[in-house]
Amino acid sequence: MTIRVIGAGWSRTGTFSLKRALEQLGFGPCYHMHEVFAHPEHVALWEAAGRGEPVDWHALLSDYAAVSDAPACIFWRELSAAFPEARVILTVRDAFEWYASMQSTVVQVMTNPQSGLPAEARRALEMARHLSLERFFQGAFDDRDRAIALFHRHNEEVRRTIPPGRLLVYDVASGWEPLCRFLDVPVPQLPFPVTNERAAFRQRAGLA
Repeated sequence: MTIRVIGAGWSRTGTFSLKRALEQLGFGPCYHMHEVFAHPEHVALWEAAGRGEPVDWHALLSDYAAVSDAPACIFWRELSAAFPEARVILTVRDAFEWYASMQSTVVQVMTNPQSGLPAEARRALEMARHLSLERFFQGAFDDRDRAIALFHRHNEEVRRTIPPGRLLVYDVASGWEPLCRFLDVPVPQLPFPVTNERAAFRQRAGLA
């Protein structure tokens, strides 16, 4: 198996909905942060990638047909080079809504992990915190304007780097049609999987 679709959009831009949609369309399994918790042996490889060390992406992702969400979205350049035939999907949403959602969900989980978590889960969260909040957002996520500027810069770099025919800039609220047209597959007779909304995330993570 090889990666056929690379999700380059940041967490809280519909990345879990994209994962579910891709899997329903036959582009699965799709690697997501949830997979890191299921495979703690992957954590060291993402840590190595964060240090700029070489990673065998084909070996790491050999059981998957797609990736979405962090930490993969942070390494969209490396992944798009490693899998040159893969199509790239940049999930987007309003930047202020994205920031509020990140702040009340992902950031809280990474910075205040639940007590009683196994050591492996804590290491996965620490890896995600370091790569996201320290490495990408430069330790300044609490500065909303700066975080949003980095979010915009990420999106613009993807748009500028990936050729238009290989890239879909995608709002999951638009549903199946643009996604299926981009992937050259029929539109399924199923509702689009709108999942992982803020309230559900907070409840599942014990934040509600």
